[in-house]
Amino acid sequence: MCASERRGGTYGIFPPRNGLSPLSLRLFSPFKQWVGHLQSLSCCDKPVVMQELNQSPTAPDFVQDPYPFYDQARACGDFVWWTEYDMACAVSHKMVHTVLRDRRMGRECPPELAPKIPDHLVPFYNVEAHSMLELEPPRHTGLRALVLRAFTSRTIAGLAPDIRTLCHALVDQFPDTPFDLLTQYAQPVPVVIISRLLGVPEDRADDLVRWSNAMVAMYQARRTPQIEADAIAATNDFVAFMRSYIAKRRKTPTDDLISTLIAAEEDGEKLSEDELITTCILLLNAGHEATVHTLGNGTKTLLEHAVKDITDACVEEVIRFDPPLHMFTRWVYEDVTLGDQTFKRGDQIACLLAAANRDPLVYEDPDVFDPTRKGPQNTSFGGGIHFCVGAPLARLELKIALEVLFERCPDLKLAEAPVYGDVYHFHGLERLMVST
Repeated sequence: MCASERRGGTYGIFPPRNGLSPLSLRLFSPFKQWVGHLQSLSCCDKPVVMQELNQSPTAPDFVQDPYPFYDQARACGDFVWWTEYDMACAVSHKMVHTVLRDRRMGRECPPELAPKIPDHLVPFYNVEAHSMLELEPPRHTGLRALVLRAFTSRTIAGLAPDIRTLCHALVDQFPDTPFDLLTQYAQPVPVVIISRLLGVPEDRADDLVRWSNAMVAMYQARRTPQIEADAIAATNDFVAFMRSYIAKRRKTPTDDLISTLIAAEEDGEKLSEDELITTCILLLNAGHEATVHTLGNGTKTLLEHAVKDITDACVEEVIRFDPPLHMFTRWVYEDVTLGDQTFKRGDQIACLLAAANRDPLVYEDPDVFDPTRKGPQNTSFGGGIHFCVGAPLARLELKIALEVLFERCPDLKLAEAPVYGDVYHFHGLERLMVST
């Protein structure tokens, strides 16, 4: 059953209480002053009925299994109002697909609604300000075009031998006693590969993971002042490292993405050093964070269902069934009606990707893991102009890493019950203890 109805009011133009996305600065209670101001900027002219649901994104039961909440949300229609986020959420596959692709909505905050960044957070948001993940055309178009030079199908396919060799080398190091598969396998595979692709030294992998984990915690519902402080320290260290490494690559370019981006900047494509630094940080962060979670969640699911045959269809089902990212937001740029809901410029809509992936109107028995499943594209990689640029690489890494894992470890089994971490709007395990 659905909770209370919400009529009228402002639809999602201000931050949720628990923090979420970088550019729109979804922060905590110290910013209620400008929240109140934003509320006065955009209101629906006519009463709109939207079912309102309450669910803390940090509640232990939700962290371990958010899917019952998504079932409840979809039962209310294409949209629900998530009270804790003060935001309308698209929950059906049809509506998530629509919102992700409708150009009347986008990632970049409307300029008249951009809040003043608190001084102590400026370093982090200075980096985010140049992220193609948070930009719209024309800036987004140029940045994405440059990055796509390194993500051609031919380039990605050429990485397969290196990925396979790396996976075998990691399996060779598995201990005889129970161990955490995340740190021993799921984490090093994507971080080493994206480091090689960019041209970053692999011996800095531990630093890259530490900086990345601290920075992405800014997007999570559990965000605290300490998490913010850690993220700022990581941002400063990451920026300093990239700035010095870019300077080195200017003098001695090689066949890597950083050198390609530098050359493009010098050819007059107007890629500033700040844009270059942010793009490298984004690719390093996004290039491994989601894949770590997917490898962990997917291995857990495969072991629980005794599946060892890793086909392309199986990989897609892993990505659909328990994805690493559950929410992705859009700003509304012009008045728009979607289904039976009307939104104004400045409203925000959260696309609940994992809810869309379990929509029974699209997937038969959606709560069943079916490695032979056929059906429409899942929403885990997003959609529209912000569709994940690294999706082909992620799919290749997942396919090879899971193949090698189950070929080399046919008796792999769980050594303890897996526990998900409190990282929403991400969804991943704290650890995955296994034995071979």
